[in-house]
Amino acid sequence: MSALKIKKGTTSKSAYNLRSNYDDSIERHTLAVLVANEPGVLARVIGLFSGRGYNIESLTVAEVEQDGHTSRITIVTTGTPQVIEQIKAQLGRIVPVYEVHDLTVEGPSVERELSLFKVSGSGEKRVEALRLADVFRANVVDSTLTSFTFEVVGSPEKIDAFAELMRPLGLSEMARTGVAALSRG
Repeated sequence: MSALKIKKGTTSKSAYNLRSNYDDSIERHTLAVLVANEPGVLARVIGLFSGRGYNIESLTVAEVEQDGHTSRITIVTTGTPQVIEQIKAQLGRIVPVYEVHDLTVEGPSVERELSLFKVSGSGEKRVEALRLADVFRANVVDSTLTSFTFEVVGSPEKIDAFAELMRPLGLSEMARTGVAALSRG
C-alpha cells in the first residue's frame, strides 16, 4: 500500500488538525519589571534573554524606590506572541522579581527616549540641520564651528526619523538612552 499524500493540517475537519493555533507574526513589546535592588539581579534577568536566544532592543534600569530597595527594568523586545508569553512567565519565576507588566498589552502607555546627535557640516548643511532640529524640537546642547550636538526627547519612532534626516547632513555620532515607559492613567 502506498502512503496517503495528504498535506499536514490542510483541513480543519480532520480529527488530527495539525495546524498551529498560534500567530507567527513578530511583535514588539515593552515590559516593565519591578525587581529587588540588589547585586546580580540585572545579570539574572539579562541571562534569561541571552540563554534562550531572545533579543533585547532597548534596556533601561533605575532605582524607583529607595526605601523599598526597588528598581524598575524597562525592556523592549520582539518575538511571536508565544515567545513573549514565555518571556513574561520566565521573568516572573526569577526570585528577586516582584512584578512583570506588559505595557503593550495592558493598555495605553507613554514611551520616551533621550538621544544625543552630533552633526558635522558647514554652510547650507548646517542651516538645514538647525531648521530640522527646530521642527523636531531638538535642543542644541553644544556648538562648535564645525558641528552641533542636538538633544532629542520623544518616542523611539521620532528618534529614528530624526536620525534618518540627519544622516545626509553629516550625522557623525549618536547616543540613545533606551526606552522609559509608564502605563497611562
